[in-house]
Amino acid sequence: MRFDEFELNDQLLEAISYMGFEKASPIQEKAIPEILNNHDLIAFAQTGTGKTAAFVLPILHKIAQNPDSGINTLIIVPTRELAIQIEQQIQGFSYFLPVNSIAIYGGGDGADYSVEAKALKKHTDIIVATPGRMISHLNVGKINFENLKHLVLDEADRMLDMGFYDDIMRIVSYLPKKRQTLMFSATMPPKIKKLAQSILIKPKEISIELSKPAEGVVQEAYFVGDELKTRLITHILAEKKEYSSVLIFTSTKAKVNKIASGLRGKGYRVEGISSDLDQKRREEVLMEFRSHRARVLVATDVLSRGIDIKEISLIINYDVPHDAEDYVHRVGRTARAETTGVAITLINKSEYRKFLRIEKLIGKEVPKIGLPPELGNNSEAEPPSEQRIFKQNKKNFRRPKRAPNRDNPAEKHS
Repeated sequence: MRFDEFELNDQLLEAISYMGFEKASPIQEKAIPEILNNHDLIAFAQTGTGKTAAFVLPILHKIAQNPDSGINTLIIVPTRELAIQIEQQIQGFSYFLPVNSIAIYGGGDGADYSVEAKALKKHTDIIVATPGRMISHLNVGKINFENLKHLVLDEADRMLDMGFYDDIMRIVSYLPKKRQTLMFSATMPPKIKKLAQSILIKPKEISIELSKPAEGVVQEAYFVGDELKTRLITHILAEKKEYSSVLIFTSTKAKVNKIASGLRGKGYRVEGISSDLDQKRREEVLMEFRSHRARVLVATDVLSRGIDIKEISLIINYDVPHDAEDYVHRVGRTARAETTGVAITLINKSEYRKFLRIEKLIGKEVPKIGLPPELGNNSEAEPPSEQRIFKQNKKNFRRPKRAPNRDNPAEKHS
C-alpha cells in the first residue's frame, strides 16, 4: 500500500516522498487507518518494522488538519536513545508542517533541563520523554496537558522490564481521560495486557510477526570457549572485509571495554558504548559509528532497542543474551527495512541452555559453524547431550527456568 492511499496531508506526503518512503510496511498499513479513525490501539511488532512512522504519521496528519495550542501528543519511551531517534523522525516527517517537538531525557546538564521546562510550558506540539525525566518535570511544576489528544507508549514491554510501571501510571494520572492512547510493544507478556486494560479504552489490537528475526537475517552460531571469542571475532573481521559496519553485543558493561581494547590491539577501528557514558560521549560514539570512522561498535543491550543505525551488515552476540526476547532485538539491528544482514552468536558451555530457549522462541535451529583450524583446540566445539536430546524430541521439551547469571557478580548489567 502506498502512503498516498491513506489520504494524508499533502505537506506530510511531500516529506515522506522526500525521505524516500513509498510503500507502507505491514504495521504501518494496519495501524495508520486505526489511528486516523481515533481508536485506541495496542500493537505488537518487532524491532525494525517501521512502527515509529506507524504512529507519528497519523498524529502529524491530525495536528496539521486541526492545529491547536498546547501539548498535543506525549510519547513515553524507555531510553534517551529512543527518545532522540523518534524526535529526529518527527522532525523529518514534519519538515513542511508547522509542527514542533522536543525530546526530554536525563543525562544532560542544568541548561538542558531549563530548555525542556520552557518547552513544556509553551506551545510545543509533541513531547517525547523518558518516564523518569517526565516525572522530574511533573514534580517541579504543573504542566498544562488539558489540550493533549494523544498518548503513545513505545517499547512498552521494555519500560515494564525496567520497572517504570508506577511512573507510567503516575504520568497518566495527569492527562485528560478523553484522549487517544496508543501502545506499541515488541512482545506480549501478561503484564502488557494488564497495563493495556488500565489505560486503553476498547483498543484495536494488531500483531505483526512477534518474536521472529527479520527474514533477511542470516543467523549462525559457534560453540566456542570464552578464551577464543575475541580471536574468533578477529578472524571473522579479517575474512569478511565487506562487513563495513559491525555491532558487537555483550551483556555486561565491564566486557565492553575488554572486547574493544582487544580488537583495537589488532588494529581495528573500534568504539564502545554502555550506560556508563554520559549523553554527550554517547552521541560522539554513535556519530563515529554512523559515519564509518569506526568500523566496529561494542555495546550492551542499551542499543538493542531504540537506536536507528542504518546499514549494519553484521551483528555479533559475544555472549548469549539472558532473555530470549533480547536476542530478537539484538538481531533486529540488522536487515532492517527489507535489507539483508548476518547475525552470529558465540556460545560457551554455560550458555547452551539459554540458546535452546532462543531457538524455541524463534521456532528454528540456528546453524552451527565449526571453528577455523588456525584457532587451535576448542573444548566446547560439541553441544551437550541435553541439546542433542532437544533436537530429537522438541515437542516434549519444557522451557527451563531462567538460567542464573554466571558472570562475575561484580559486573553490573546495563
